[in-house]
Amino acid sequence: MTIHYSICPVQPENHLFEVQIRIPNPDPAGQGLWLPDWIPGSYLIRDFARQVIKVNASCGGQELGCEKIGKAEWLCDPCQGELLLEYQVYAYDLSVRGAYLDNQRGFFNATSVFLAAKSQEQQACEVDIQPPADERYSDWKVATALLPAGARELEFGSYRAADYDELIDHPVELGDFDVLSFEAAGVPHHFVLSGKHNADLPRICKDLKKICETHAGLFGGSLPMDRYWFLTLALGDAYGGLEHRASTALVCKREDLPRKGVEGIDKGYRRFLGLCSHEYFHSWNVKRIKPLAFTPYVLDRENYTRLLWVFEGITSYYDDLGLVRSGLIKPEGYLELLANSITRVWQTPGRFRQTLAESSFDAWTKFYKQDENSPNTIVSYYVKGALVALALDLTIRRETAGKLSLDEVMGAAWERFGKTGLGMPEDGFEALVHEVTGLELGGFFDAAIRGVEDLPLQELLQHVGVDFTLRPAENAQDQGGHGARTATPVSRISFGMKTRDENGRCKVLSVMADSPAQAAGISPGDELIAVNELKVTHASLEILRTRLPVDKPVTVHLFRRDELLVARCTPRVAPADVCQLSMDAAAAPEAVKARGLWLAKPPA
Repeated sequence: MTIHYSICPVQPENHLFEVQIRIPNPDPAGQGLWLPDWIPGSYLIRDFARQVIKVNASCGGQELGCEKIGKAEWLCDPCQGELLLEYQVYAYDLSVRGAYLDNQRGFFNATSVFLAAKSQEQQACEVDIQPPADERYSDWKVATALLPAGARELEFGSYRAADYDELIDHPVELGDFDVLSFEAAGVPHHFVLSGKHNADLPRICKDLKKICETHAGLFGGSLPMDRYWFLTLALGDAYGGLEHRASTALVCKREDLPRKGVEGIDKGYRRFLGLCSHEYFHSWNVKRIKPLAFTPYVLDRENYTRLLWVFEGITSYYDDLGLVRSGLIKPEGYLELLANSITRVWQTPGRFRQTLAESSFDAWTKFYKQDENSPNTIVSYYVKGALVALALDLTIRRETAGKLSLDEVMGAAWERFGKTGLGMPEDGFEALVHEVTGLELGGFFDAAIRGVEDLPLQELLQHVGVDFTLRPAENAQDQGGHGARTATPVSRISFGMKTRDENGRCKVLSVMADSPAQAAGISPGDELIAVNELKVTHASLEILRTRLPVDKPVTVHLFRRDELLVARCTPRVAPADVCQLSMDAAAAPEAVKARGLWLAKPPA
């Protein structure tokens, strides 16, 4: 029995998709329906059902009762024969997680638009993707990794999925987009780009091919899918991606894409390639190597695991490492990216309050719901997870004299969990590391995953001929990765708060725990108006940080809501929390060799 879906961008200007579902064999006791509350890969309850507009049911041409019985559940009256459901979905979410429609483009994840037939989720699905009726949209095409069921590639028509789980794992892009194809590891890949741009698509495809084949080499040289789609939207200022089994949905900053005739890889394009690398690595790590808690996904509630650092952190380690291993960036460029990550963690007081295991478990309520106090209470399982992966990789390399590494562990994870579909138990990764390497690393994991002390990165990087230095930031934008940019670095003081310019006003974003600003009673949301009775702006506050004396109180005038307050704040010396990494010119030959093995592309 096949469940038939159809979807039509019936009113692009009103952001409305019209959906029909035909269920040939509904439950004789009354067919239940439900919509996911979250989408795999993004760990937050999103309540997609709030955008569903009135579900109508009929059978044999006769209207049928359909009652909403929960926030994302419906129950239809019993009927004999095929059940027809009709409803609309409001689609105006420009992210990669939901559904979007206007008179320029359309996009949807099935988790946002297609109700599931309760107890029939294992049935085959067919989807008829229909074009808008208006002639203005005659140039629109369809891009999706869904397999055709009569539709031609890039055309409207019928597509198929083996079951509901597969249906929701293939996003769909609609519009007059650009598309270019290439082959990687013997598999066709397609790069789709929506939005206004002047990007060099052939160059992007050439560079993505290198990334794809580099990651494939880590897992034996072949790919776990027979086609792959990069569905990309270029905007004025955006960044994000979401992985799927045979595709990824991406949003990026238009200026990050390479322009025709321009050589080299600047920071923007490097950021975009890192995003693509991250989502592509997920084709193995999380889409197929999964925690047991996600086997299967339960989409009407949170799915808790303490292993998100394995699936997001290790992926975040290999995304930038994949750029240097593929030859797209030089080792010095990779060290800059690594230093940026170290700086982000070292500037987060929350790393001393939340363990990486806790960060993984609490993603649903803390990481995805950050507020002004989050820097003091949480640490990112992405960024610190990547540093733990680095530390683990270098530890294995050091303790096995370069014979083994994290590469071999990930290869074993693919064989044990990816190829078999078995979920990784909560202690499964640590057990696998021991099995592959023979090393007793319980102390490492206790400290790195269940503890809050800083990682011994200086010692580990020294083993591969990399110098690790911490220094004070030169300004609020300084994220490390390089030496001091002034010949004679200027000493700076720290208030322990972050500010931003808001229409000429200096607004406090966050106040660090145990900082001078916190001791003075300054709070997030305050508007700073004067320091020592001189007007202050976000820009002038940066200048004051190089001119005010250390440990001498200053008077701060501020508005909190509409009340004028005065605070006395005693700034401190700016902490050394910015990381600089560089090649050790005096490194021993064995360290240089170890560095080469670490950064080299793994054999297929």
